[in-house]
Amino acid sequence: MVTISLCMIVRDEEAVLSRCLDSVLGLVDEIIIVDTGSIDDTKAIAERYTEKVFDFEWIDDFSAARNASFERASCDYCLWLDADDVLLSSEREKFARLKAELDSSTDMVMLPYHVGFDERGNVSFSYYRERIIRNSPDYRWKGAVHEAIAPAGRVIYGDCAVTHRKLRPSDPDRNLRIFERLIKKGTALEPREQFYYGRELYYHQRYAQAQTVLTVFLQSSDGWVENKIDACRQLAYCLYAQGKGSEALAALLYSFSYDLPRAETCCDIGKHFFDQEQWQQAAYWYKRALDCPRRDDSGGFVSADAYGFLPCIQLCLCYHRMGDNDAARRWNALAAAYKPDYPAVRQNMEYFRSLRL
Repeated sequence: MVTISLCMIVRDEEAVLSRCLDSVLGLVDEIIIVDTGSIDDTKAIAERYTEKVFDFEWIDDFSAARNASFERASCDYCLWLDADDVLLSSEREKFARLKAELDSSTDMVMLPYHVGFDERGNVSFSYYRERIIRNSPDYRWKGAVHEAIAPAGRVIYGDCAVTHRKLRPSDPDRNLRIFERLIKKGTALEPREQFYYGRELYYHQRYAQAQTVLTVFLQSSDGWVENKIDACRQLAYCLYAQGKGSEALAALLYSFSYDLPRAETCCDIGKHFFDQEQWQQAAYWYKRALDCPRRDDSGGFVSADAYGFLPCIQLCLCYHRMGDNDAARRWNALAAAYKPDYPAVRQNMEYFRSLRL
């Protein structure tokens, strides 16, 4: 059986570190903790689990810190987790089976990352990440922020999900601050960094600047297709925020030049026409969303609601606005199959019931 080193970087994580480490006890063969400057009890907690706790001076570079943890690993593979990640009890058996069956010719294992949840705790937002990586100098992190190891070699996809359970918000300005320090130093951003820089600008409501950065990224011949598709959506949001609805629609439609439509994009286009009270056009695009296959292993961001609930509940509204309450009732019933307790679904049921009285 292969051996696995858990490699983590931490800072002021006393509230969550034990939860994370307890969730993987017995599944990993070594624990490496690199602390980047904690002033709470993080290091003391880490030392209860491993002797391999190291200090690393924070230099505004997540890749440098993660590589420091990987360089200290002695096992066949490196597993990375953030302190607010956990392996739920339902996933521990999957992980144990994956480890027992992992062929030593594998270079990288991609695992689902569950990061968003609805009101009932169901996963609403997820994507695959490189999670278990061969311990080799050939596999090292790149990017000062939103760091990654590019998939290479023999890559397989597993079904063991890592769950992100944040207890407190992180510094909302940190990533943008790092990007802008890099730019100020004259560092040219890689395509992936440019994509995420554009997103950070959007989050900070610097819409015109985000528009410029994302447009440059889309015009570049470099960059991962999933980032290109999402950049079209982010660009559209920037344009909507500036009152440029027609240009925003064009940005969404442009995403189809990269690959088959994604349900998330079709829902965005449906919303465009819904907001314009063009019910037939909106209904068309929500139906197209339901036609899109969900492709989690593409590596792109996946919003679960876009592949079922959201189009159905919106189609209920579209058909109601078009005066076809029988069709609206059917679409609401389909939405209920996904979220039976959702307030809008239950209100719609009561409304349609009242029409029969």
